[in-house]
Amino acid sequence: MNAFVSGYAPTRQDLRGLLKLAAPIVLIQLGMMLMGVVDTIMVGRVSAEALAAVALGNLFSFGIMIFGVGALMALDPVIAQALGAGDELAVSRGLQRGLVLAAVLAVPIALVLLMVEPALNLVRQPPEVVPLAAGYVHRLIPAVLPFYAFVVLRQTLQAHHRTRPIVATMIAANVLNALLNYAWIFGNLGFAELGVLGSAWATLVSRWVMALLVLLLGWPHLGPYLRRLAPNVLDPKPVLRMLWLGAPIGAQMTLELGAFGTVAVLMGWLGVVQVAAHQVAINLASLAFMVPLGVSSAAAVIVGHAVGRGDAAGVQRSTSAALAVGAGFMSLTAALFIAAPRALAGVYTTDVQVIELAALLLPIAGVFQVFDGLQVVSLGLLRGLGDTRVPMLVNVVGFWLLGIPVSLALGFGAGFGAEGLWWGLVLGLAMVALFLMLRLKHRQSRDLVRIIIDEQLPPALRKADGALAD
Repeated sequence: MNAFVSGYAPTRQDLRGLLKLAAPIVLIQLGMMLMGVVDTIMVGRVSAEALAAVALGNLFSFGIMIFGVGALMALDPVIAQALGAGDELAVSRGLQRGLVLAAVLAVPIALVLLMVEPALNLVRQPPEVVPLAAGYVHRLIPAVLPFYAFVVLRQTLQAHHRTRPIVATMIAANVLNALLNYAWIFGNLGFAELGVLGSAWATLVSRWVMALLVLLLGWPHLGPYLRRLAPNVLDPKPVLRMLWLGAPIGAQMTLELGAFGTVAVLMGWLGVVQVAAHQVAINLASLAFMVPLGVSSAAAVIVGHAVGRGDAAGVQRSTSAALAVGAGFMSLTAALFIAAPRALAGVYTTDVQVIELAALLLPIAGVFQVFDGLQVVSLGLLRGLGDTRVPMLVNVVGFWLLGIPVSLALGFGAGFGAEGLWWGLVLGLAMVALFLMLRLKHRQSRDLVRIIIDEQLPPALRKADGALAD
């Protein structure tokens, strides 16, 4: 990180601004993650099969939906840079086009989710788990549209540094989700016992509430941009340019999640205990990951504002601050995972076999924590600059050309099983972090160029993106 700090050490004001925005975003990310953690813990009390079914169901559904989430994150540079430049019309167009894209993307994503059962059978998942996982995913399909709408509204509010409506929404949604899980999984409060399917229904209802509540609570800030249709907002060319900018983000997130998902699928080849232990360990690692992910989102906004203002020094100071905070926090969680793996695993399940295997995986997760923090913060910084294509290619190389082959070689070729599969993830994350930081250093040596979606020629967008200009 010295390459970023030299000459551009962050001031107290830079750190204060980053932490002030990052702290509530971290709470939001933790709230998103907590819903899945609560689902996993509560279903884990039913059986190992139920735990594995929810793990596979969440893996498949979010693995498909993540492309749309990433594509909608084109709003980060579009809206943040527009705000930095004082271009309110571009903000209105960005938000409204984001909602259009959310509706458009929801249709093909929902159709793909219908294919869950043959997909899980194709990758040889445990036959006793597949029907439960498929039933779980099918009931989440009506939640795709509200979830995408929530992402659009969340990104817009974050770009405005207005996070209270999102935090309040996440608190309410988590309380509701836990209550509905309690009632519908176990048959409490007069409801029938639905098990895995009860958890799916709880998630469906909670996601609709999230979209509607964040719109209601955020209306004082969102209303001025939504009351009237912005000029040319439905012009297909700018909408396609937003998709052109966002699709690589979606692809990058899909590739990264796909790498972790592939390891989960390979765990299924080893057995139900391995799937359940992987789910426990990855839940804990993902929970810690929410903090640098929140820092990454905050950094994308702050850098986007700086690009809009034409403040190159501010971009570099924010870069140094974000990398230091992300890596520092993940160093602490790495120490925790290495020091107390069995105690952490015991929070999720009472199954002795699952606890023992998860306790072997968690120290490995501790090793990749710092790399994970650096790579996700670098992604946010690059997104704020409008650089979306090279990070996608970096994921292909780091995870799919290096990490996954090593996972296969160690897990099956060398016979190390679940632990070998996870060591491949360590290598993939380390390489991705290194490549992204080199890319970030290169981008910051160039002039700042604001992304303007309503320019007429796609090459202007490609120049701003920077991926094809090198």
